[in-house]
Amino acid sequence: MSRHASDKGPTQRQLRAGELIRHAVAGILQREELRDPGLSGVIVTVTEVRMSPDLKHANVYVAPLGHTDPKPMVKGLNRAASFLRAKLGREIDMKFTPDLRFHADDRYDAAEKVDEILARPEVARDLDHDEGDNV
Repeated sequence: MSRHASDKGPTQRQLRAGELIRHAVAGILQREELRDPGLSGVIVTVTEVRMSPDLKHANVYVAPLGHTDPKPMVKGLNRAASFLRAKLGREIDMKFTPDLRFHADDRYDAAEKVDEILARPEVARDLDHDEGDNV
């Protein structure tokens, strides 16, 4: 068995560290007032954190609450990354405080599009028809 699990997905250690970082970053964003124009009036949801194998880099996936453009929010969070990293270092107990890189999470948009497609009458008709064949 290979020591490197990168081809199999994240290790248990990476997953635990990612969840720890996700909860801490979400709490910091909830408490802190960030004075960046890209973040004004936006409620940020931290959906996932993916850690590098050495736990020194964290890719933080975020989504704005509501239907707003995530690009300005992500740019604002990346501008505030060093401030957020400093706050994070005081909250977590890890050997290294990881560098934070923020990315827009578009999985909710993709899921919404799939729901819209499945709700169309012609698709619903085909799905109902297929279910009748299996009986």
